[in-house]
Amino acid sequence: MKALFGFFLVVVGYAALTVWAAHLTRALRVRQTGLVVALVALPPVLLLVTVPLAPTTRFLVACALLAGLTIAASKIFAPQSDWLPAREARLTLLHLMLISGSALFLIPFAWLIATSLKTDAQMTVFPPVWIPHPAQWRNYPDALRFLPPGTLNGLLSLGNTLVIAIMSVIGTLLSSSLVAYAFARMRWPGRDWLFGLLLATMMLPDAVTMMPRFLIFRDLHWIDTLLPLWVPSFFASAFNVFLLRQFFLGIPQEMEDAAKIDGCGPLTTWWRVMMPLVKPALAAVAVMTFLGSWKDFMGPLIYISSPEKMPLSYVLQLFNSAHGGEPGLLMAATTLVVLPVIILFFFTQRYFVEGVTLSGLGGR
Repeated sequence: MKALFGFFLVVVGYAALTVWAAHLTRALRVRQTGLVVALVALPPVLLLVTVPLAPTTRFLVACALLAGLTIAASKIFAPQSDWLPAREARLTLLHLMLISGSALFLIPFAWLIATSLKTDAQMTVFPPVWIPHPAQWRNYPDALRFLPPGTLNGLLSLGNTLVIAIMSVIGTLLSSSLVAYAFARMRWPGRDWLFGLLLATMMLPDAVTMMPRFLIFRDLHWIDTLLPLWVPSFFASAFNVFLLRQFFLGIPQEMEDAAKIDGCGPLTTWWRVMMPLVKPALAAVAVMTFLGSWKDFMGPLIYISSPEKMPLSYVLQLFNSAHGGEPGLLMAATTLVVLPVIILFFFTQRYFVEGVTLSGLGGR
């Protein structure tokens, strides 16, 4: 019964918000200033009016009043309008569902931040504390101070991770785009057969090639260096080649013909004509490669043994082994590791989504 009642409350809340937001959206679209002011002022007024009521009763009364007064205000300011604008209501409900889904997926990140600021006494409190008071900001400098010796409070590990990530991005963009251009725009015997063979390599588990790669790098005396972690990116990967090839195939042939008339060879055409036209796809590949390199743990675990050459992912695992019983410090260290990636994705998500969509992987 509690679950059904909770579901009922959710439905009532969504219905009231949909009615209010739909009328507000239409009022903004048709520039009904008086109705906009009335609808904006309605929620805070209802919150003040329903304060004396019990929480559940307050919620139901506020939802009922919000929907009813919204419709009444709409009829007063726009008598010819519908009681519920269908188009705005559909869009509003869709956005509410998307926002709710986003909030659901953000719960682990919110828990990460909250735990990193908790005291030891707040760790085991039930129900959980989501807003720690007082916030333990000292967990962050303590986490840096307790990182493994030889990492200079994480600065060396950060530098190693940046070297690996940046070199991997450069190598992936150059090699994958060059191979993709050859498969998409150039005609040569066995091209389609070799492209199918390249795609078939995606079915090979990484564990199958792990030992041969280790033996190769050992013979090259690259063990305990950063080279095995970024040099393979200069040998194109099948997935990135496929993604970029789909984008190259969408470029009109006239662009390439014009470059040939101007005297450009294949490499010049690839660099000066094709590469500027595939920037969205390159951005998507760059973001995915950077994220994969930043969080890579298996590679450093296999090839790195010196503390001064460890990347952040490996250092975080060592920190977990040493301070797993101190969740505050562990979550603070984890937040410091993932924060640059979150900031990067926040500023590049538009290019990432555009590249994946235009290259044919977005359902087009």
